[in-house]
Amino acid sequence: MKKIYFLSDAHLGSWAIPHRRMQERRLVRFLDSIKDSASAVYLLGDMFDFWNEYKYVVPKGYTRFLGKLSELTDMGVEVHYFTGNHDLWTYGYLEQECGVILHRQPLTVELYDKVFFLAHGDGLGDPDKQFKLLRWVFHNRTCQRLLNAVHPRWGMWFGLTWAKHSRMKRPDGKEPPYMGEDKEHLVLFAKDYLKSHTNLDYAIFGHRHIELDLMLSKKTRMIILGDWIQQFTYVVFDGDKLYMDNYIEGETNP
Repeated sequence: MKKIYFLSDAHLGSWAIPHRRMQERRLVRFLDSIKDSASAVYLLGDMFDFWNEYKYVVPKGYTRFLGKLSELTDMGVEVHYFTGNHDLWTYGYLEQECGVILHRQPLTVELYDKVFFLAHGDGLGDPDKQFKLLRWVFHNRTCQRLLNAVHPRWGMWFGLTWAKHSRMKRPDGKEPPYMGEDKEHLVLFAKDYLKSHTNLDYAIFGHRHIELDLMLSKKTRMIILGDWIQQFTYVVFDGDKLYMDNYIEGETNP
């Protein structure tokens, strides 16, 4: 039986990541290593640090990553791409040119007779009003059209500069550590969601850049995927077992 893989938060192209070209190559080598064993790959958001498609222009770079996605889909591997809060400005290129299946909302799906809730995680359970307002602006169609009316040279500069500033204002450019079950927004959201979805087996999120494996009940398990900046973590489901691993080149056998 072929495996299903889950990963998120590579933030490719980030101006805050000095090793970004090496990082992209490492991600591509991982995807190449699983192409024969995978039935599906779920990318749960923020694979790019800033991605905005113009009508006749797509962002510079990422050719290795985009080429590998295209190779996977050409081979018949399903590649599911969830938009995050850094890469939601996609208008057809990834689907048409790379063959991915795009998801703009959380997804509940049955995989090998198990029920999964999958989402990037931004905005879920987070009470921050400033973030909610920013998220509304990002998703507003009028605001998106205004951004695309700006020349790509300045629009991309603005997006990448904003993303870098957002990361560098945190200590060491890292997300806050795990805050505990009673404070972690995604955990609180998942527990509340579980009250009305008792058939759920797994809830998997990105966004937080932490590794978390938590039993919410005797049946339901919650995973936060870490990232592909420093942790290089991913989750594998083989139809029987689900586990998290780290990709270490030359040692890992996905």
